[in-house]
Amino acid sequence: MVRKTVEGSFAVAEAVKNCEVDVAACYPITPSTHVAEELASFYANGELKSFIATESELSSMSACIGASAAGGRTVTATSSQGLALMHEAVFNAAGTRLPIVMIVGNRSLSAPLNIWNDWEDSIVERDSGWIQIYCENGQEATDTVPQAFKLAEAVMLPVMVCFDGFYITHAVEPIDTPTMEEVRKFLPPFNPAVKLDPKNPISMGEYALPANYQAFREDLQKDMLASEKKAKEIHDEYAKMFGRGYGNGLLEEYKSQDADYVFVSIGSVCGNAKEAVDMLRAKGEKAGLVRLRLFRPFPYEAVAKALAGKKSIGIFEKAYSLGALPPVYGEVCTALTDSKTKPVVSSFVGGLGGKDVTVGHVLELFAKIKQGKKFVEWV
Repeated sequence: MVRKTVEGSFAVAEAVKNCEVDVAACYPITPSTHVAEELASFYANGELKSFIATESELSSMSACIGASAAGGRTVTATSSQGLALMHEAVFNAAGTRLPIVMIVGNRSLSAPLNIWNDWEDSIVERDSGWIQIYCENGQEATDTVPQAFKLAEAVMLPVMVCFDGFYITHAVEPIDTPTMEEVRKFLPPFNPAVKLDPKNPISMGEYALPANYQAFREDLQKDMLASEKKAKEIHDEYAKMFGRGYGNGLLEEYKSQDADYVFVSIGSVCGNAKEAVDMLRAKGEKAGLVRLRLFRPFPYEAVAKALAGKKSIGIFEKAYSLGALPPVYGEVCTALTDSKTKPVVSSFVGGLGGKDVTVGHVLELFAKIKQGKKFVEWV
């Protein structure tokens, strides 16, 4: 391990480099720009095998699809409209079962134009067939990169490593980064069983007639669901090897085991939520936090277990499914369908477009959650 006081994006880029990727293809976009810039710098210095500076984000994902199909360990980085522009190819990557890793610096979607953080960009892609992992801080994002490559290559599904734009991408903090030699002990070389090879020609992602298409989607769904177990195993293996883990790999319970009322969320806002929990605990209040780490596949059983016996639950999210239930709220409610205690579950949506969500705001939400009444509010 090498400890540096460094920007989150730079630490993540170094973790990518230390995973010995074959191809990085990026078109820089705020706030993930520094990841792409640092990868390009590594390539210029001879520390990265290949870097393709593409003319658009759609081209980046298309280049990754080709490189991964040819058997290369492949990565890209993007945000916001860049991820939206990739949309078509994002589905192609998953349907072709290519283990691409995408670093997403979460940012709002236009319009109106906004460069600041929320989760709308990656949440929109939740049904694309990509595994999605959301990180609380730069250290977790750095640790998640080797796990993402190992998971993707084990289950042959692409993985998004999502971390909040600016709040994490540009935050400077002490971060331990595994060295290349250490990563080699954790992450084996990538040698896919099936790849494009002119000496052994095959077809990938070819045309499927109606009688066959559904079977491919069913297989993708089955393997997505099965990847939850593998994600936990790989997290636990990393935690054992490097001495640093994040809950059970699927979610993190922070002083929630004996809590009566619980705040549920993902991403960097959970740092403020932990501060709020500590303040309330100091007053003798039984408050707790459950931080979701894996959002796709959604860990329904783990969430139900973590929230069992709670009297009141508040879900906060920086995304909205227009015309329907907020996405995290809807998934948590589904997880609690068979709950015997039938807790009161409230929905709070806020922080869109980078609107601040402070410790004080979280304390206000805890006060509402404690009331045991249902709230559905913008924050």
